Amino acid sequence: MRVLLTGSAGFIGRHLHTALDARGDNVTAIDIVNGPDALDLFRFNSAPYDLAIHCAAIVGGRASIDGSPLGVGTNLGLDAWYMRWLARSGTPRAVYFSSSAAYPVALQQPGPIRRLVETDIGYQQPGRPDATYGLAKLTGEQLCQYAEAEGTRMTILRPFSGYGGDQDEAYPFPAFIRRARERQDPFEIWGDGTSTRDWIHVDDIVDATLAAVEEGVTGPVNLGTGRATTFDQLAKMVTAAAGYRPELKHLPAAPQGVHHRVCDPSRMLDFHLPRVTLEEGIERALAA
Repeated sequence: MRVLLTGSAGFIGRHLHTALDARGDNVTAIDIVNGPDALDLFRFNSAPYDLAIHCAAIVGGRASIDGSPLGVGTNLGLDAWYMRWLARSGTPRAVYFSSSAAYPVALQQPGPIRRLVETDIGYQQPGRPDATYGLAKLTGEQLCQYAEAEGTRMTILRPFSGYGGDQDEAYPFPAFIRRARERQDPFEIWGDGTSTRDWIHVDDIVDATLAAVEEGVTGPVNLGTGRATTFDQLAKMVTAAAGYRPELKHLPAAPQGVHHRVCDPSRMLDFHLPRVTLEEGIERALAA
């Protein structure tokens, strides 16, 4: 297929680029880091593609989400022009990368874990999402409806805590891997260590994305495993794999986000079964 891929130098984008190349697709890779801005393409180009995958966005871990709220303007502009471009170019299939940050924060508080399902976001009266980043993604999902009305078949993906060995250290997983490699003791953890996340390896994000396209999946789909792991548990897994047992030092004043963020992956399991366990992902990252 002739594929447009935006955000191709980003974490998910570069892994998707490799996978698309490997299966023989003709990929036009766009990223502001090493080439033209996706926004310029969306505004001025009308060339049709068989498939478009939109990964471009300003994001950079919890500190960036909390510390750069005006990035929402850029993300909203990118997404709005993406939808306009899809309609103008007549591209028949498209992927929009949303985020688990679009879910209402009220459903992710201390107490029993609620595994988030796609219908927990109602577009008519949505709950407050996680910061302006989540707001932008929620708005982007709503904009997808307009692209669909113009004839583009939209796949909306909501990744939970994606991770991998080559991820930027602004994210918790690679930061933990670096600390373990350095055998830091005490081992620092933002927050009190009891918050949970749903970790999904980037290989599974890529495989699920391509499977969703091949299966013609539309609408929002959670990308996660449904496995709740606290940050204390992750730290113990990482340090055990590195061969030591440090003291855990909590930093309660550091940015930490919502308390629980775990998905119900049932819809994804209809077309993709995760193959990389968290234990294997940790081993791979430490060996990289």
